[in-house]
Amino acid sequence: MAGVTRIGAGVYLVTRDENEEAGGDRREIVYVAGSRGDTWAFSKGRVFRPAEPVRQAIRPRATGAVQSLTAPMPATIVKVLVTAGQAVKTGDTLVIVEAMKMELPIRAPSDAVVKTVRCREGDIVQSDQTLVELE
Repeated sequence: MAGVTRIGAGVYLVTRDENEEAGGDRREIVYVAGSRGDTWAFSKGRVFRPAEPVRQAIRPRATGAVQSLTAPMPATIVKVLVTAGQAVKTGDTLVIVEAMKMELPIRAPSDAVVKTVRCREGDIVQSDQTLVELE
């Protein structure tokens, strides 16, 4: 039998019952991160991606609505590629963060204009901390 328990933002405990001869229960911590349609998992030094990109419907936003893009996990800001007022297209990389010695691009989920950039290169950010606001 297997089980998955969420223990934090983007952090999961995966357990599998093994027979007694194999040493009992097996537990692993798995980190899941990425942006809509580009999710990956990290466990035991390896990165796992879906065989095909996950297709999710993007809901239309109300005119003038602000959308916050947040850090998927504690990380360091490596590069900020946008400024306030800049127009961005779906999939454009806005910020690059580094976590667990891997770089992760934070991408625009839709065409928008950058309202605010709330991080700088070298900042250490926490999970769910707002990095960029789009409108």
